Amino acid sequence: MHNKPVTPAIQKANAAQARALPLNDTQDFEDADRGFIAALEPGVVRAADGRVVWDNDGYAFLEGETPASVHPSLWRQSQLVAKQGLYEVVEGVYQVRGLDLSNITFVEGDTGVIVIDPLISTETAAAALALYRQHRGPRDVIAVIYTHSHIDHFGGVFGVTSEADAAAGKVQVIAPEGFVEHAVAENVYAGTAMGRRAGYMYGAALARGPQGQVGAGLGQTTSSGEVGLIVPTHHIRRTGETHTVDGVEIEFQMAPGTEAPAEMHFYFPKYRALCMAENATHTLHNLLTLRGALVRDPHVWSTYLTEAIDMFGARADVAFASHHWPTWTSERVVEYLSTQRDLYAYLHDQTLRLLNQGYQGAEIAEMIELPPALERAWSTHGYYGSVSHNVKAIYQRYMGWFDANPARLWPHPPAEQAQRYVAAIGGIDRVVELAQEAFDAGDLRWAATLLDHAVFTDENHAAARELYADTLEQLGYGAENGTWRNFFLSGATELRDGNFGTPTIPAAPAIVTQLTPEQLLDAIAVSVNGPKAWDLDLSINVVFTDLEQTYRVTLRNGVLIHRRADADPHANASVSLTKGRLLALMAGDDDSPGIDVTGDASQLASLLRVLESGDPAFDIVTP
Repeated sequence: MHNKPVTPAIQKANAAQARALPLNDTQDFEDADRGFIAALEPGVVRAADGRVVWDNDGYAFLEGETPASVHPSLWRQSQLVAKQGLYEVVEGVYQVRGLDLSNITFVEGDTGVIVIDPLISTETAAAALALYRQHRGPRDVIAVIYTHSHIDHFGGVFGVTSEADAAAGKVQVIAPEGFVEHAVAENVYAGTAMGRRAGYMYGAALARGPQGQVGAGLGQTTSSGEVGLIVPTHHIRRTGETHTVDGVEIEFQMAPGTEAPAEMHFYFPKYRALCMAENATHTLHNLLTLRGALVRDPHVWSTYLTEAIDMFGARADVAFASHHWPTWTSERVVEYLSTQRDLYAYLHDQTLRLLNQGYQGAEIAEMIELPPALERAWSTHGYYGSVSHNVKAIYQRYMGWFDANPARLWPHPPAEQAQRYVAAIGGIDRVVELAQEAFDAGDLRWAATLLDHAVFTDENHAAARELYADTLEQLGYGAENGTWRNFFLSGATELRDGNFGTPTIPAAPAIVTQLTPEQLLDAIAVSVNGPKAWDLDLSINVVFTDLEQTYRVTLRNGVLIHRRADADPHANASVSLTKGRLLALMAGDDDSPGIDVTGDASQLASLLRVLESGDPAFDIVTP
């Protein structure tokens, strides 16, 4: 992709931000460097086949001065997040940062080490463990703690232990209640769409550099190695639970329904150290991640932060999380957690206040300003989440997509609407002309709106496509939010170079195998092409021979229904197989042995014919 120069309007805007920001405040840099022991040299991690799965050295360009093509606040954040190596949090607690999107933490016990959140990939977690052992000795892994149910906090577990050791009781695997259900279910229903959008969000197809991907705010990007999952051997179910692992006492606080549906904080009295999982980081987090998810609850989020302050604040000499750098001293920990708490509570309460005055989400997003004390804190800046899209998410959580204006109840879909707008304005060339005027005037948001309509009217219109790419690129150059920048630049890339598909990690076999039969059958149900199945009337008993479970499955009116029950004697067919064989069947393997069908064999064949896979390369910036 050929990048265009920064326009004077964006240069002026970024320069104004640099003058307004307290860039002489170096506390975060001091904290991020504190306790540094050693870096991985080189900062590159490879898979067994030699493929690069992580390259932190690719961000060396961040050591330079802020370029005109990057918002100065985002440049600062990326410099901090790209710091890589082994760090001492306190004596006995160590983190490896900068080897994945997230951090991995090592807590030393009497005989070995407790691992917290083993990153995304086996390879990066193994590299982090090796770096730790190089400087702290060959300690055995005694336990693994998953703070919550997102893949960057458990996917690399095979890099630090094995299923055999967990099954033998040599290693405890500890997680919050509901962890497995949420960890495997997140990508079952909308996984293909979320994966495609995640490619945009993390800038997976972008070149790294001042005019490309500079980070994602929460971490630099995602690793691309082997992903695994070991099912927890112990679940934490209530706040106040205390467990001793390898001589280390741990006090737990449940925090479900916050940044993740299953999440927890915990405190180590021996080390006076508090782990905040991902609920207090050095950024405003997402209430609705741009890749797609259910809307998170900022009111509940802020409530659990208050509880954490009350339970642990006065006792904690340091708070650390699974992203970013720690905060030291009890006074600063309480201030930091209070600021994060107030941030989420303020957005929640003020959005509700304004929606009850009749404003809709897009309007509220333009109206809300943070209080001066919150505005001054670096940890409230929107590097990953943003005030704008979080406010819209809160509105969506309470009010849904409809803003009550009847003209917006039944609009035309995007392409049909675009064609009518373009015709009303006077044709596509006139739209491009007006967009160019807006672009030249620095009104990039209006230019993008006009060009969106133009490209959705004629995706092959060269001038519209080129100016649209240029517009998105400049929006990216001016974005403080890392994921906004990645979205804008990814859209520009696809307009110029074509659809790049989904370059991020697909569903990992180790995770898919943890699907329950109900989740697996649900996944089949959402793959049914309804219109093709309208006339089918199927009734099948599905017997999982390895689980000794039977499900009655019917397909009528294009709807697949399943229930666990004894075999239906009136079913048209019975299919006996293992769960693993059904997974293989759904992946396209209908030839291998292991499937026993009695009754009408055409029933299974008819079902398979109406199943439809998602499209990992669906269009986003074109119709």
